[in-house]
Amino acid sequence: MLRLGQREWPAGTFAVMAVINRTPDSFFDHGVTYDFGAALRAAGRAAAAGADIIDIGGVKAGPGADVGVAEEIRRVTGLVSAIRQAHPEVVISVDTWRAEVGEAVAAAGADLLNDAWGGVDPRLAEVAAAYRIGLVCSHAGGLAPRTGPHRPAYGDVLAEVAGNVTAAATRAVAAGVRPESILIDPGHDFGKNTWQSLELTRRLGELAATGWPVLVAVSNKDFIGETLGLPADQRGAGTVAALAICAWQGARVLRVHDVPAARRALNAVRWARGS
Repeated sequence: MLRLGQREWPAGTFAVMAVINRTPDSFFDHGVTYDFGAALRAAGRAAAAGADIIDIGGVKAGPGADVGVAEEIRRVTGLVSAIRQAHPEVVISVDTWRAEVGEAVAAAGADLLNDAWGGVDPRLAEVAAAYRIGLVCSHAGGLAPRTGPHRPAYGDVLAEVAGNVTAAATRAVAAGVRPESILIDPGHDFGKNTWQSLELTRRLGELAATGWPVLVAVSNKDFIGETLGLPADQRGAGTVAALAICAWQGARVLRVHDVPAARRALNAVRWARGS
């Protein structure tokens, strides 16, 4: 059983996580939800379209202008409070690697801390434990936040990822995070090239077999674009295909830009497997 906020997902069920970026330079939407009002309206549309989780980001994942702790807190904390008031039924996640930001958003009503950078600040797990909220344990290949991979090499990328994220999940439990509120994320594109991200997609069932709920964040990512030879705004079909492959193999939470398309894909997977 996966438990986040007031929601529960039994084994075999899916949750759709909608991306809301309060950044002026995101790789996909180029700042369309940077304005507070635009971000809040986007959250409302996502909830109406069937998003179970709203994931708010205040810092672009890739290289770009420096965003300090205070500025990241300014971008995300007020939005957490506003979404909590407007959509009490929705699980609120914040994409951050910083414990200071985690504490601010937890106090504002966040239910999940989505750390895409592999636990570079171990205090983030302590924040999740203190506030009794969830935590995503991701693999980023040891990269510093907002840096890209340079010739990443793994003997067996799935084995490396699985060992890393399950160890992080075990440490989070030891820090006091509730086991039923921990997710693991293989970190497509983070510390990986396209071949390695495709390998993770093909073998995601092995990661799901660890027993920890798996979150996948493949939406419009570079490995899809490089595979298909398409820019970010033309990767929708590739994203749906990758999502369906991951869901069929046991992914539980799917982080997406297009909620209706993801919901349709997950319904198709559910019908095809007779569940």
